[in-house]
Amino acid sequence: MTTIELSGVSRWYGNVVAVNDITMTIGPGVTGLLGPNGAGKTTILHMVAGFLAPSRGTVTVAGQPSWRNPGLFRQVALVPERDSVYAFLTGLDFVTATARLHGLPDPVGAADRAITMVEMTQVQDRKISTYSKGMRQRIKVAAALVHDPEVVLLDEPFNGMDPRQRLQMMDLLHAQGEHGRVIVFSSHILEEVERLSGIIQVIVGGRLAASGDFRAIRRLMTGRPHVFLVRSSNDRALGSALMNSPAITAVEVTPEGLQVRAADYGSFTKQIAGLTRDRGIRLTEVLPADESLESVFNYLLAS
Repeated sequence: MTTIELSGVSRWYGNVVAVNDITMTIGPGVTGLLGPNGAGKTTILHMVAGFLAPSRGTVTVAGQPSWRNPGLFRQVALVPERDSVYAFLTGLDFVTATARLHGLPDPVGAADRAITMVEMTQVQDRKISTYSKGMRQRIKVAAALVHDPEVVLLDEPFNGMDPRQRLQMMDLLHAQGEHGRVIVFSSHILEEVERLSGIIQVIVGGRLAASGDFRAIRRLMTGRPHVFLVRSSNDRALGSALMNSPAITAVEVTPEGLQVRAADYGSFTKQIAGLTRDRGIRLTEVLPADESLESVFNYLLAS
Protein backbone atom coordinates (compact mmCIF):
# COMPACT_ATOMS: atom_id res chain seq x y z
CA MET A 1 0.00 0.00 0.00
CA THR A 2 1.45 3.35 -1.08
CA THR A 3 1.61 6.02 1.62
CA ILE A 4 3.04 9.50 2.03
CA GLU A 5 4.94 10.09 5.27
CA LEU A 6 6.05 13.45 6.65
CA SER A 7 8.06 13.27 9.87
CA GLY A 8 8.98 16.43 11.75
CA VAL A 9 9.05 18.39 8.48
CA SER A 10 9.86 22.08 8.38
CA ARG A 11 10.67 24.31 5.45
CA TRP A 12 11.87 27.85 5.65
CA TYR A 13 12.92 30.54 3.18
CA GLY A 14 15.47 32.74 4.92
CA ASN A 15 13.69 34.01 8.01
CA VAL A 16 10.25 32.98 6.75
CA VAL A 17 8.95 29.65 8.07
CA ALA A 18 6.49 28.21 5.54
CA VAL A 19 6.02 24.79 7.17
CA ASN A 20 6.68 24.18 10.84
CA ASP A 21 7.31 20.70 12.31
CA ILE A 22 4.57 18.76 10.50
CA THR A 23 4.11 15.02 10.93
CA MET A 24 1.40 13.25 8.97
CA THR A 25 0.60 10.03 7.11
CA ILE A 26 -1.57 10.00 3.99
CA GLY A 27 -2.80 6.72 2.52
CA PRO A 28 -4.89 5.65 -0.48
CA GLY A 29 -8.08 7.57 -1.19
CA VAL A 30 -8.79 11.29 -1.41
CA THR A 31 -7.31 13.60 1.21
CA GLY A 32 -7.98 17.32 1.34
CA LEU A 33 -5.20 19.68 2.37
CA LEU A 34 -7.16 22.61 3.75
CA GLY A 35 -5.98 26.01 4.84
CA PRO A 36 -6.09 29.71 4.06
CA ASN A 37 -3.87 31.20 1.37
CA GLY A 38 -0.27 31.28 2.57
CA ALA A 39 -0.75 28.47 5.08
CA GLY A 40 1.97 26.27 3.55
CA LYS A 41 -0.11 23.88 1.44
CA THR A 42 1.83 24.44 -1.79
CA THR A 43 5.14 24.01 -0.02
CA ILE A 44 4.00 20.66 1.39
CA LEU A 45 2.88 19.42 -2.03
CA HIS A 46 6.16 20.48 -3.64
CA MET A 47 8.17 18.67 -0.96
CA VAL A 48 6.11 15.49 -1.45
CA ALA A 49 6.59 15.77 -5.23
CA GLY A 50 10.36 16.04 -4.79
CA PHE A 51 10.67 19.59 -6.09
CA LEU A 52 11.66 21.06 -2.71
CA ALA A 53 13.93 19.72 -0.01
CA PRO A 54 12.69 19.89 3.58
CA SER A 55 14.83 22.18 5.71
CA ARG A 56 14.37 19.68 8.52
CA GLY A 57 12.67 16.29 8.84
CA THR A 58 11.95 13.62 6.24
CA VAL A 59 9.41 13.21 3.43
CA THR A 60 8.92 9.75 1.94
CA VAL A 61 6.60 8.31 -0.70
CA ALA A 62 6.14 4.54 -0.74
CA GLY A 63 9.04 4.31 1.70
CA GLN A 64 11.43 6.25 -0.53
CA PRO A 65 12.74 9.77 0.05
CA SER A 66 11.07 12.24 -2.27
CA TRP A 67 14.05 14.60 -2.58
CA ARG A 68 16.73 13.80 -5.18
CA ASN A 69 14.95 10.65 -6.25
CA PRO A 70 14.03 11.05 -9.96
CA GLY A 71 12.86 7.43 -10.18
CA LEU A 72 9.96 8.37 -7.94
CA PHE A 73 8.54 10.57 -10.69
CA ARG A 74 7.20 7.37 -12.30
CA GLN A 75 4.88 6.98 -9.31
CA VAL A 76 4.05 10.61 -8.53
CA ALA A 77 2.27 13.37 -10.47
CA LEU A 78 1.87 17.02 -9.54
CA VAL A 79 -0.74 19.40 -10.96
CA PRO A 80 0.57 22.86 -10.01
CA GLU A 81 -1.71 25.80 -9.38
CA ARG A 82 0.11 27.99 -11.86
CA ASP A 83 -0.12 27.24 -15.55
CA SER A 84 2.78 25.04 -16.64
CA VAL A 85 1.80 24.46 -20.26
CA TYR A 86 3.14 25.57 -23.64
CA ALA A 87 0.29 27.62 -25.05
CA PHE A 88 1.38 27.07 -28.69
CA LEU A 89 0.80 23.30 -28.38
CA THR A 90 -2.53 21.61 -28.82
CA GLY A 91 -3.94 19.74 -25.83
CA LEU A 92 -3.10 16.42 -27.48
CA ASP A 93 0.47 17.54 -28.27
CA PHE A 94 1.02 18.60 -24.65
CA VAL A 95 -0.24 15.37 -23.08
CA THR A 96 1.55 13.23 -25.70
CA ALA A 97 4.82 15.06 -25.01
CA THR A 98 4.40 14.32 -21.30
CA ALA A 99 3.81 10.64 -22.12
CA ARG A 100 7.00 10.56 -24.19
CA LEU A 101 8.99 12.14 -21.36
CA HIS A 102 7.86 9.25 -19.16
CA GLY A 103 9.08 6.78 -21.77
CA LEU A 104 5.68 5.15 -22.28
CA PRO A 105 5.60 2.54 -25.06
CA ASP A 106 2.48 4.01 -26.69
CA PRO A 107 2.49 7.74 -25.89
CA VAL A 108 -0.32 8.65 -28.29
CA GLY A 109 -2.61 5.93 -26.96
CA ALA A 110 -1.83 6.91 -23.36
CA ALA A 111 -2.57 10.56 -24.17
CA ASP A 112 -5.90 9.64 -25.79
CA ARG A 113 -6.94 7.70 -22.69
CA ALA A 114 -5.95 10.49 -20.30
CA ILE A 115 -7.69 13.18 -22.35
CA THR A 116 -10.85 11.06 -22.49
CA MET A 117 -10.79 10.76 -18.68
CA VAL A 118 -10.99 14.54 -18.32
CA GLU A 119 -13.59 14.89 -21.10
CA MET A 120 -11.42 17.02 -23.37
CA THR A 121 -11.50 14.86 -26.51
CA GLN A 122 -13.56 17.33 -28.53
CA VAL A 123 -11.05 20.15 -28.03
CA GLN A 124 -7.81 18.17 -27.92
CA ASP A 125 -6.70 19.52 -31.33
CA ARG A 126 -7.10 23.16 -30.33
CA LYS A 127 -4.12 25.19 -29.17
CA ILE A 128 -3.92 25.60 -25.41
CA SER A 129 -3.77 29.38 -25.93
CA THR A 130 -7.47 29.19 -26.89
CA TYR A 131 -8.48 27.26 -23.76
CA SER A 132 -10.33 28.78 -20.84
CA LYS A 133 -8.78 28.59 -17.35
CA GLY A 134 -10.92 25.56 -16.50
CA MET A 135 -9.92 23.78 -19.71
CA ARG A 136 -6.24 24.42 -19.01
CA GLN A 137 -6.70 22.94 -15.55
CA ARG A 138 -8.23 19.79 -17.02
CA ILE A 139 -5.52 19.33 -19.65
CA LYS A 140 -2.92 19.62 -16.86
CA VAL A 141 -4.73 16.86 -14.98
CA ALA A 142 -4.70 14.71 -18.14
CA ALA A 143 -0.94 15.20 -18.43
CA ALA A 144 -0.55 14.26 -14.76
CA LEU A 145 -2.56 11.04 -15.18
CA VAL A 146 -1.00 9.95 -18.48
CA HIS A 147 1.58 7.63 -16.87
CA ASP A 148 -0.94 6.09 -14.44
CA PRO A 149 0.75 7.34 -11.23
CA GLU A 150 0.11 5.90 -7.78
CA VAL A 151 0.19 9.35 -6.16
CA VAL A 152 -1.54 12.42 -7.62
CA LEU A 153 -0.96 15.83 -6.01
CA LEU A 154 -3.18 18.72 -7.07
CA ASP A 155 -2.71 22.34 -5.99
CA GLU A 156 -6.03 24.25 -6.05
CA PRO A 157 -7.26 22.10 -8.98
CA PHE A 158 -10.74 23.62 -9.25
CA ASN A 159 -9.65 27.20 -9.87
CA GLY A 160 -11.34 28.61 -12.96
CA MET A 161 -13.68 25.66 -13.49
CA ASP A 162 -17.39 26.17 -14.01
CA PRO A 163 -19.83 24.13 -11.86
CA ARG A 164 -20.16 21.31 -14.40
CA GLN A 165 -16.40 21.02 -14.82
CA ARG A 166 -15.91 20.97 -11.06
CA LEU A 167 -18.43 18.16 -10.58
CA GLN A 168 -16.84 16.15 -13.37
CA MET A 169 -13.37 16.62 -11.86
CA MET A 170 -14.62 15.70 -8.39
CA ASP A 171 -16.12 12.49 -9.77
CA LEU A 172 -12.85 11.68 -11.53
CA LEU A 173 -10.69 12.24 -8.45
CA HIS A 174 -13.10 10.28 -6.29
CA ALA A 175 -12.95 7.35 -8.74
CA GLN A 176 -9.14 7.50 -8.76
CA GLY A 177 -9.13 7.32 -4.97
CA GLU A 178 -11.57 4.41 -5.01
CA HIS A 179 -9.12 2.52 -7.23
CA GLY A 180 -6.45 2.74 -4.53
CA ARG A 181 -4.50 5.77 -5.65
CA VAL A 182 -3.29 8.38 -3.19
CA ILE A 183 -5.03 11.62 -4.18
CA VAL A 184 -4.06 14.78 -2.30
CA PHE A 185 -5.54 18.13 -3.28
CA SER A 186 -5.14 21.51 -1.65
CA SER A 187 -7.87 24.07 -1.33
CA HIS A 188 -8.91 27.08 0.68
CA ILE A 189 -12.54 26.54 -0.38
CA LEU A 190 -14.42 24.69 2.34
CA GLU A 191 -17.19 23.39 0.08
CA GLU A 192 -14.70 21.71 -2.26
CA VAL A 193 -13.02 19.73 0.49
CA GLU A 194 -16.27 18.85 2.22
CA ARG A 195 -17.83 17.48 -0.97
CA LEU A 196 -14.82 15.49 -2.14
CA SER A 197 -13.00 14.31 0.94
CA GLY A 198 -14.02 13.29 4.43
CA ILE A 199 -10.34 13.09 5.44
CA ILE A 200 -8.67 16.43 5.95
CA GLN A 201 -5.30 17.80 6.96
CA VAL A 202 -5.89 21.34 8.21
CA ILE A 203 -2.86 23.60 7.85
CA VAL A 204 -2.89 26.93 9.69
CA GLY A 205 0.18 29.15 9.81
CA GLY A 206 2.45 26.38 8.56
CA ARG A 207 1.37 23.97 11.31
CA LEU A 208 -0.89 20.93 11.26
CA ALA A 209 -3.93 22.10 13.19
CA ALA A 210 -6.10 18.99 12.79
CA SER A 211 -6.06 15.68 10.97
CA GLY A 212 -8.72 13.06 10.24
CA ASP A 213 -12.44 12.96 9.47
CA PHE A 214 -13.75 16.49 9.82
CA ARG A 215 -16.95 15.32 11.54
CA ALA A 216 -14.96 13.42 14.15
CA ILE A 217 -12.75 16.47 14.64
CA ARG A 218 -15.80 18.63 15.23
CA ARG A 219 -17.13 16.21 17.85
CA LEU A 220 -13.84 16.35 19.74
CA MET A 221 -14.08 20.11 20.03
CA THR A 222 -15.37 20.33 23.56
CA GLY A 223 -14.50 23.97 23.96
CA ARG A 224 -17.84 25.14 22.61
CA PRO A 225 -21.36 23.68 22.45
CA HIS A 226 -22.67 21.58 19.59
CA VAL A 227 -25.71 22.97 17.81
CA PHE A 228 -28.58 20.76 16.63
CA LEU A 229 -31.78 21.38 14.73
CA VAL A 230 -34.54 19.18 16.20
CA ARG A 231 -38.00 18.62 14.73
CA SER A 232 -40.75 16.77 16.59
CA SER A 233 -44.52 16.47 16.94
CA ASN A 234 -44.45 18.93 19.86
CA ASP A 235 -41.45 21.24 19.76
CA ARG A 236 -42.54 23.40 22.70
CA ALA A 237 -43.05 20.47 25.06
CA LEU A 238 -39.75 18.94 24.01
CA GLY A 239 -37.98 22.27 24.44
CA SER A 240 -39.30 22.59 28.00
CA ALA A 241 -38.08 19.09 28.82
CA LEU A 242 -34.65 19.74 27.36
CA MET A 243 -34.23 22.94 29.40
CA ASN A 244 -34.16 20.83 32.56
CA SER A 245 -31.17 18.84 31.35
CA PRO A 246 -27.72 19.90 32.64
CA ALA A 247 -26.20 18.84 29.28
CA ILE A 248 -28.25 21.48 27.42
CA THR A 249 -26.95 25.05 27.43
CA ALA A 250 -29.70 26.70 25.34
CA VAL A 251 -32.95 25.91 23.54
CA GLU A 252 -34.69 28.16 21.03
CA VAL A 253 -37.98 27.58 19.23
CA THR A 254 -37.65 28.62 15.56
CA PRO A 255 -39.96 28.25 12.54
CA GLU A 256 -37.69 25.43 11.32
CA GLY A 257 -37.76 23.56 14.65
CA LEU A 258 -35.83 23.58 17.90
CA GLN A 259 -32.30 24.92 17.90
CA VAL A 260 -30.52 23.15 20.73
CA ARG A 261 -27.04 23.81 22.10
CA ALA A 262 -25.52 20.85 23.90
CA ALA A 263 -22.23 20.59 25.75
CA ASP A 264 -21.66 16.96 24.77
CA TYR A 265 -22.53 15.31 21.45
CA GLY A 266 -22.91 11.74 22.72
CA SER A 267 -24.90 12.56 25.85
CA PHE A 268 -27.39 14.67 23.91
CA THR A 269 -28.07 12.08 21.21
CA LYS A 270 -28.71 9.40 23.84
CA GLN A 271 -30.78 11.65 26.09
CA ILE A 272 -33.17 13.03 23.50
CA ALA A 273 -34.38 9.56 22.51
CA GLY A 274 -35.40 8.81 26.09
CA LEU A 275 -37.03 12.20 26.63
CA THR A 276 -39.26 11.92 23.57
CA ARG A 277 -40.24 8.32 24.36
CA ASP A 278 -41.15 9.09 27.99
CA ARG A 279 -43.33 12.07 26.99
CA GLY A 280 -45.00 10.50 23.99
CA ILE A 281 -43.42 12.97 21.59
CA ARG A 282 -42.66 11.77 18.07
CA LEU A 283 -39.13 12.73 17.04
CA THR A 284 -38.94 13.36 13.29
CA GLU A 285 -35.47 14.78 12.74
CA VAL A 286 -32.21 15.56 14.56
CA LEU A 287 -29.62 17.40 12.45
CA PRO A 288 -26.20 18.64 13.58
CA ALA A 289 -26.39 22.29 12.57
CA ASP A 290 -22.69 23.13 12.89
CA GLU A 291 -20.90 19.95 11.83
CA SER A 292 -19.79 21.42 8.54
CA LEU A 293 -16.19 21.82 7.52
CA GLU A 294 -16.64 25.59 7.83
CA SER A 295 -17.41 25.15 11.52
CA VAL A 296 -14.26 23.06 11.98
CA PHE A 297 -12.13 25.53 10.03
CA ASN A 298 -13.38 28.63 11.85
CA TYR A 299 -12.89 26.95 15.20
CA LEU A 300 -9.30 25.99 14.40
CA LEU A 301 -8.44 29.45 13.10
CA ALA A 302 -9.75 30.96 16.32
CA SER A 303 -7.89 28.51 18.58
